[in-house]
Amino acid sequence: MGLLVDGVWRDEWYDTKSSDGEFIRTDAQFRSWISADASTGFQAESGRYHLFVSLACPWAHRTLIFRALKGLEDVISVSIVKPEMLSQGWELQGGDLPDGMNELTSMHQVYTSVQPNYSGRVTVPVLYDKKTRQIVSNESSEIIRMLNMAFNDFASDDLDYYPESKRQIIDELNADVYENINNGVYKTGFATTQAAYEKNFEALFEALGRMEVRLSESRYLAGDTLTEAGWRLFTTLVRFDAVYVGHFKCNLKRIEDYPNLSNYLRELYQIMGIAETVDFEHIKTHYYYSHDMINPTRIVPMGPDLALERAHDRDRF
Repeated sequence: MGLLVDGVWRDEWYDTKSSDGEFIRTDAQFRSWISADASTGFQAESGRYHLFVSLACPWAHRTLIFRALKGLEDVISVSIVKPEMLSQGWELQGGDLPDGMNELTSMHQVYTSVQPNYSGRVTVPVLYDKKTRQIVSNESSEIIRMLNMAFNDFASDDLDYYPESKRQIIDELNADVYENINNGVYKTGFATTQAAYEKNFEALFEALGRMEVRLSESRYLAGDTLTEAGWRLFTTLVRFDAVYVGHFKCNLKRIEDYPNLSNYLRELYQIMGIAETVDFEHIKTHYYYSHDMINPTRIVPMGPDLALERAHDRDRF
């Protein structure tokens, strides 16, 4: 995971020495919005927007899930980067690229094609406007809300995953899940001191315990309605036993060891269209092969067999 400095690519990892071994994630910089009526400067249109994603990345996975849930596959095009993230960062695989990008080979070139002097980390997902050749957003939490509401005129499903009546509880859940679980696995796995590792390890499993209790009391995190909070948790759960337990040393328990979390994971995985957004070959290759500071042999494990197609018990509620 490199970065751009005044438009120049640098293959540099995160500096944890200056933060007592703590991994600190930087904020996304492109934060514009798409709206149905163009009031935000970008109007929802079919065929206008393009997503750059990694099948390995849990943040990018959110956007693929909402694209599938809303039936926007023919409305928003997608490019998938290579699973290996090496000296050039995320690399493009060609295929369905926007006009003018056929010669580009990496995501950092996508960033500098829009902002030549960009400084910062080069991340996915990226929501790109093919009409104005601008990056609308590289903040996944905001992209999924655009997909949730702005494109309803083109969507096959107008279900709202951020309903007004549940926004307070969704926001509270998101804050807990993001800090301690979504980002918590990274803060645990990328820690470079024992103290930082132990602190984030404990916070991670305390938060998983809280989610397990919530799911013992209701079918979904926010009650009887599946909301964006549930999907934001899902992208970490589905990677947990395959990569975070071993690669990131998050090994107190597997998700399989939590009765409610494991059944919840299987229910969401089995929703129509979701399994197609999950690619364990990309997931395992990315983490185990790309992070040679953690796994210097770059051996990618063959297991585990998660059997996510097994029956779940969530319909008991």
